[in-house]
Amino acid sequence: MEEGQKYRTLVIQGVKYKTQFTKKFENRTKWEAPNKNHIYSFIPGTIIDILVKTGQKVKEGETILVLEAMKMHNNVQMPFDGEIVKVHIKKGMKIPKRYLMIEIKPN
Repeated sequence: MEEGQKYRTLVIQGVKYKTQFTKKFENRTKWEAPNKNHIYSFIPGTIIDILVKTGQKVKEGETILVLEAMKMHNNVQMPFDGEIVKVHIKKGMKIPKRYLMIEIKPN
């Protein structure tokens, strides 16, 4: 630890710890709660088909797009009844993991 570094409070599952943070810890990517209204790619791949458009109402379980990854077609399904707010992808587009594909909102 660097000299003169102060103790700080870290809370984990409701328990408070007094500790000194390392530079690596302070510079880490901060965790954010996932947004249930955003559909991200879970694996890198190619968009094969988009079955919805902005403003369309979709029922839970309906396939909204097809993502090809490692020569397999993956049907991405609507997690709840809702409406498509914005589509961020195009057919044939190659996308990385954690790419925002579609924004949705509940009915």
